[in-house]
Amino acid sequence: MSARLLQLASPALPIGGYSYSGGLEWGIESGQVHDEASARQWVEDALALSLGGFEAPLMVAALRRLRAGPDAAQAALLEALAALNDVALAARETDELRQESTQMGYSLGQWVTTVCAGDDAGAALAERLAGWRPLSLPLAWALAAWRLGLDDRDAALAWLWSFAENQAMVLMKALPIGQAAAQRLLRALGPQLDAAAGRACTLDEARWSSAAPALALASMKHETQYSRLFRS
Repeated sequence: MSARLLQLASPALPIGGYSYSGGLEWGIESGQVHDEASARQWVEDALALSLGGFEAPLMVAALRRLRAGPDAAQAALLEALAALNDVALAARETDELRQESTQMGYSLGQWVTTVCAGDDAGAALAERLAGWRPLSLPLAWALAAWRLGLDDRDAALAWLWSFAENQAMVLMKALPIGQAAAQRLLRALGPQLDAAAGRACTLDEARWSSAAPALALASMKHETQYSRLFRS
């Protein structure tokens, strides 16, 4: 395991993940998430559907494009990445979820240009991509993983771990559950995270699916929730 993998997966990554719950706050408000067991079920479902079945494979596809794209074909590379970015944004069913992706994507893009700066051709391409508006979080994550030299599986695992850890932090603040319960949750999710990372590297694009209607409804409900700690 590389130190760069840990850096990308770290909760200290300054992209504002602590501001978002991804709809989980409404799950807590509605009573669907009310204890350790129901919290695990919620996070497992999100991982299996939206994250593991769509966003992680899309991120891996973008990373592979970045890694394989020759300078001579940069126009084709940018076109392919733009198409993936559009698909990532189109899959965000609500305004809250779209803003979550684009605001964190913007912050991660800025992180790439300041932390992974250089005078190589890759740095120039990274700066150009980081300037996209809007830049989805999956594309920004692929950009960061590329500049850090991570392989596909490590990049996917870092992506999925960061989501799971953030959900655990949401639960500690909003449910609340204690630190021990949050750590039990993360430990229990370990096998699923490993499997989802492996699947992200092998899932054919024709089988990508972000279908998680209950999660979309949770986000819609959250937009008008009376009392909120989080932005989504």
